[in-house]
Amino acid sequence: MSSVSLGAAPAADCPDRADRDAALVTFCFSVQAVAEPGVMPRVLELFAKRGLVPQKWHSTVSGTALAIDVQTGGLGRDTADYIARCMRQIVGVDAVLTSERRAPS
Repeated sequence: MSSVSLGAAPAADCPDRADRDAALVTFCFSVQAVAEPGVMPRVLELFAKRGLVPQKWHSTVSGTALAIDVQTGGLGRDTADYIARCMRQIVGVDAVLTSERRAPS
């Protein structure tokens, strides 16, 4: 007599599930920088060269400080971490904080 397990496959073995999960996650980037004209296009370029248009973009200048808040989906965690590391290397960027938001299921 044989038995068959009907349990769900792990996420690593199911790429469709990983793609679906990535679509439900919004990554949020909060950038603190010096208010210089070249900072915003350099931050935006990190998304544009991956074919991404941020879902939300808000920037504020206060004196010599620039705050940028960006939200985008369609990324995996590794790519979001890589983008944050690249942002931290931009001249004039002081700090980059990241978080993620999941859509309600």
